[in-house]
Amino acid sequence: MKKGIIASLALIIVIIGLVNIDWQRLGKDHVYVQVGEATEVEETTLDSGDVVRRYVYSTDALTKDGDAQAVTFTAAKELRSGAYLKLYVKNGDEVTSYDEVSVADIPEAAREKL
Repeated sequence: MKKGIIASLALIIVIIGLVNIDWQRLGKDHVYVQVGEATEVEETTLDSGDVVRRYVYSTDALTKDGDAQAVTFTAAKELRSGAYLKLYVKNGDEVTSYDEVSVADIPEAAREKL
């Protein structure tokens, strides 16, 4: 009986852990950018008549070693100009998510080139 309860609790903990995993960030490479102006604004009109805007940013990002690579990503709102972002990328240039970071969080080689 005791083993069954422990096994059930362990299974519940594992399930809760899997639900809370951010799959958009897990196992992705990181590159760093400083936000500039949006290169494009995409507008979509919904059936309700509301207009949804996506801000497109195309820029060069820097790896932790300071190597540049071109990336394009979108945001639901206009990002703060001058902010530093850590981009999560897969397949070399596909951005899956991003976080705003402080300049101190950026690896030194990349920081020097930003």
